[in-house]
Amino acid sequence: MATAPFPTNPELNTKSALVSCEWLRHNLDRPNQVILDATYFLPRQHRNAQEEFRLEHIPGAQLFDIDEIADLNSPLPHTLPGADQFAQQVGQIGIDNDTWVLIYDNNHFFASARAWWMFRVFGHDNVKIVDGGLTRWKHLSLPLTSDTIKPAPKVFNAEFDSELFLDLEKMQIVQQQGSKLILDARSEDSFKGQRPLNDTGLQPGHIPGSINIPYQNLFAKDDHTLLPVEQLRQIISDAAVDLSKPMVASCGSGVSAALLLLALYQIGIHEVPMFDGSWAQWGRQTDLPRQTKP
Repeated sequence: MATAPFPTNPELNTKSALVSCEWLRHNLDRPNQVILDATYFLPRQHRNAQEEFRLEHIPGAQLFDIDEIADLNSPLPHTLPGADQFAQQVGQIGIDNDTWVLIYDNNHFFASARAWWMFRVFGHDNVKIVDGGLTRWKHLSLPLTSDTIKPAPKVFNAEFDSELFLDLEKMQIVQQQGSKLILDARSEDSFKGQRPLNDTGLQPGHIPGSINIPYQNLFAKDDHTLLPVEQLRQIISDAAVDLSKPMVASCGSGVSAALLLLALYQIGIHEVPMFDGSWAQWGRQTDLPRQTKP
């Protein structure tokens, strides 16, 4: 699918998946652009993304809820929807195939990276993430609003890219054959099976052979911007990842894995799939192997 030209800017690296808050501040009213607030909070955070959006958001932003733009018939959380459903829902928020989509969130790139991945899965490359999200936007004292704008619906045609998505069946084959390096973005204690689980149907541990790269290590702690490319490369290298080999990203439920995909994209590795069901699916299958040691 053709990519619409992005306006040049001396500080904008068009090969990057990111735009800066400063850039967005000066381009809030660009035509044919939609800003999305994709904030998502884990249940243990006890915060409500929809309520916080109603209180304040970047001017002009639309809410992108990964639990609503999802396969609601799946027993798993925020499962990728079908192409027709995705097309209908993003069309309702004013997005067509020529629209530039700029995504931010208020929780460590969590769902902005997943939303970015979702658009790419459905063939839309005109998408970037606002680096640092709402945390950096507020740190810079940039404008916020509680006003909401209802956009005119548009027609979006979704084309599913199977190269960016793995289901459980394909993930089993990957694990059995060792055909891809499995990168797990969860925290170290979750990866090792040491964090207490509230879900009685979920077993602790990780997919055997996985490499743990905690998503928390990929962004700056002060302003939540993604680390520079060379630091990302070093973190991945320190985890003994051979970047010449094919990879797949996984996590707890298919959210923080997208931050790994974003980091890989930034260092020039673009066609890495996500195991969408991640541990929320694998860890419920008592017949599948699991590991609790590093």
